[in-house]
Amino acid sequence: MESVLLLVLYISLAVHVALLGVAIWRIWRGENVIDRLIGLELVSTLTLAVLVLVALISGESLYIDVALGLGALGFISTIALTKYATDERMY
Repeated sequence: MESVLLLVLYISLAVHVALLGVAIWRIWRGENVIDRLIGLELVSTLTLAVLVLVALISGESLYIDVALGLGALGFISTIALTKYATDERMY
């Protein structure tokens, strides 16, 4: 049973890394600022998911702590970049 779980985790990790590549391509080739901001938020979320999957595979809880910090930082940076994109000034 443990080997089935490990196989599912590895397949899920591969899918998330592939989706991470697609999201990075969307940031690189985005048509406007909003597309790039959505791609950046998606990269942040997928990176968080990859870190959680790595934590489940390796059994180390340090990756969960890093994922929580990245989630908080990603949220704050998305809010700041969206405000900058709409007003063309930071504050």
